[in-house]
Amino acid sequence: MNDNGAVIAKAIEWRGAPMALATVVSTWGSAPRPRGSHMIVHQDGRFEGSISGGCVETDVLQRAAEVIAGRPAHVQTYGVADGDAWEVGLPCGGEIAVLVQPVGEGGFSPDLFDRIIAESARGRALTLATDLSGGMTREEGAAGDFLNRYDPPRRLLIVGAVQIAQSLVPLAQAIGVTPVVIDPRGRFLTQERFPGVELDDRWPDEAVAARLPGESTAVVTLSHDIKIDDPALVAALRAPTGYVAALGSRKSHAARLERLAAMGFAPDDLARIDGPAGLDIGAVGAAEIALSITAGMVAGFNARR
Repeated sequence: MNDNGAVIAKAIEWRGAPMALATVVSTWGSAPRPRGSHMIVHQDGRFEGSISGGCVETDVLQRAAEVIAGRPAHVQTYGVADGDAWEVGLPCGGEIAVLVQPVGEGGFSPDLFDRIIAESARGRALTLATDLSGGMTREEGAAGDFLNRYDPPRRLLIVGAVQIAQSLVPLAQAIGVTPVVIDPRGRFLTQERFPGVELDDRWPDEAVAARLPGESTAVVTLSHDIKIDDPALVAALRAPTGYVAALGSRKSHAARLERLAAMGFAPDDLARIDGPAGLDIGAVGAAEIALSITAGMVAGFNARR
């Protein structure tokens, strides 16, 4: 998954200024950044994002300045650096191809940044197509175009403000997933127990559904209270939620599946629930259980990709 959120935000902030956009359009071997990674460059030399982790950014900045000055969009390939320490290359042994295009008509229209943000707010991904021969990006592509998918930021809706949730929140934040803790029980859901975290005291089905969970959203139920966990799972299964998990023993999970089946959910729907939640790492204690859930969530997101 590409982390282009900061680049898109900066492009919107710099709207109206001459800019160029660099994009990794192909990779081979041990490439430092995945396909679709962006770097936005302002006319004054400021930039945001990365296309190689620092290996070839200096050369790309020069090419971006040339594009801003009028040079057509073009693709440049960077490979393994040779014995010359100053040679532009990738010492990691990989190879990447980078498109540098203007931000504007005939390149990457500024309106496309707004489209990405709008679809993200709806919990949807947006795929854009680029003609690499001409450097123009649009929503409707043709055969042979480079396709780049923009997923909404990853979120974790934690249902149940319990001790495991207190360990799960910082783990999610550490990997760039924004946590939200949901619990209608006011004594559990406090800023003192979850400082600086978004809290939602609505009933879980309402809270989950209101956030339009898509492929970049995970829902994990932790409360051990059927009245709280089951409605959250119902809302999660009725949406294209990227990862759904429920804490509990195998016995309690079997009973949970029976209840959900009685509500009309098909076996394929029920198979989406990771239960008991997380990877089986022999976890003991709240912190280790939270770690196993975090690992399961990452595996679930990657499987959806």
